Amino acid sequence: MQAERRVERVVVLALEGVYPFELGIPSRIFGAADGHYEVLTCSVDGRPVHSNADFTIGVEHGPEILATADTVVVASMAPAHIPAELPPEVAAALALIRPDARIVSICTAAFVLAAAGLLKGRRATTHWQVTEAFRRLHPDVDLDPDVLFVHDGRILTSAGAASGVDVCLHIVRTDHGSEVANAVARRCVVPPFRDGGQAQYIEQPVPQPGAASTAATREWALTRLDEPLTLTDLATHARMSLRTFARRFHDEVGLSPGRWLIQQRVARARHLLESSDLSVDQIAGRVGFATGASLRQHLHAAIGVSPQAYRRTFQAAAR
Repeated sequence: MQAERRVERVVVLALEGVYPFELGIPSRIFGAADGHYEVLTCSVDGRPVHSNADFTIGVEHGPEILATADTVVVASMAPAHIPAELPPEVAAALALIRPDARIVSICTAAFVLAAAGLLKGRRATTHWQVTEAFRRLHPDVDLDPDVLFVHDGRILTSAGAASGVDVCLHIVRTDHGSEVANAVARRCVVPPFRDGGQAQYIEQPVPQPGAASTAATREWALTRLDEPLTLTDLATHARMSLRTFARRFHDEVGLSPGRWLIQQRVARARHLLESSDLSVDQIAGRVGFATGASLRQHLHAAIGVSPQAYRRTFQAAAR
């Protein structure tokens, strides 16, 4: 007899000045995950919340449901509503969250988690436009403004707006594997995984007319991950000098070509560990790592587990 599938409860906290787009992300992403999640929305007092748009948002629940959450998502709010100190009603609501619950911030909601002391000594991120203000208010947080999201233990923080989609898909992928996450992405018509970080979205000088992009070379490289690609190979394909290619690649992606290649190879290896019975050495060869030991090293650096442990986790989830 098949065991009944556990449904994880996700509770989204809407605060004053909430961005409607970000507030809707958890429901849209988790709601597309084949019934793996239940998503509920609350406010700090159960009353409607003023959004940053020209309408008020009614919610069905008060803060008491935060105590029942497996995952809590704090949606972002307009900069004018960012708290320097935590309002008492918000502090009281956050105090209801179970110690073992996963907590996620979208964009500016990282200020709320930091003001609550949840990010002290942790690595975190937020929207690049407010990083200086964040550092002034919360110097005890290890802020990384160049990434789309940070997963540090039970706390996840994401950058601006659409990065909420990235972090929610990451949670689905972590909980249920790439196949479920990819299916969710297809249903929502979003990329299952965005390479690079938010550095690529920071305001930069407009490139000269006719300036070449590295996008075609990235697509070319993704079909050849099993080959020992070098910076020279990539620059030659893009018809650029090494220096120009490396600079333009970093401007567009937010990572060096080498780091990006490792990221893509690890992502491909994770998919093969989940979906195939290939040995670690065979997978290493297919994704471009020289040896199984190299794959083990890079996978552990990326997600903190060995290939065998990763495979066992997702094979058990599949069963």
